[in-house]
Amino acid sequence: MTGTADELTDPHSITAETEFTVEFYDVDSMEVVWHGNYVKYFEKARCALLNKIGYGYEAMKESGFAFPVTGIDLKFIRPLRFGERVRARALLDEYENRLRIKYELYNAATGELTTRGTSTQMAVDMAKRESCFESPRILLDRVRALLREGGR
Repeated sequence: MTGTADELTDPHSITAETEFTVEFYDVDSMEVVWHGNYVKYFEKARCALLNKIGYGYEAMKESGFAFPVTGIDLKFIRPLRFGERVRARALLDEYENRLRIKYELYNAATGELTTRGTSTQMAVDMAKRESCFESPRILLDRVRALLREGGR
């Protein structure tokens, strides 16, 4: 593996990506992104993915559900630095019983893979304040409709 090819390229999955610039407030005194900010970068990609599905945070709230994060895993491959353009990519890995999303961050100029990870989220019925062991029907329907269209 060279670290430059997109790993999240499953044609039978839903993916989304976004680009942004590393801001000064995200870096330490060596102008390297502080490790905690990578979770925020994953969130940017997750929002792009959920919006593509048509089930972003506003739609979740309107449907009566929340999806708190229950786990995060990160693998740092090379640092991101102040001023670099980042391409953040997310792939929907699981959705029927929980949301599991895979992430990759790339230096947008060089195409070099910098970070890889996953997040796990579980549905909570906000009216009952109870965890759900299946994803809500609205999410399932929207994901399946998008998959029928080829994940585009």
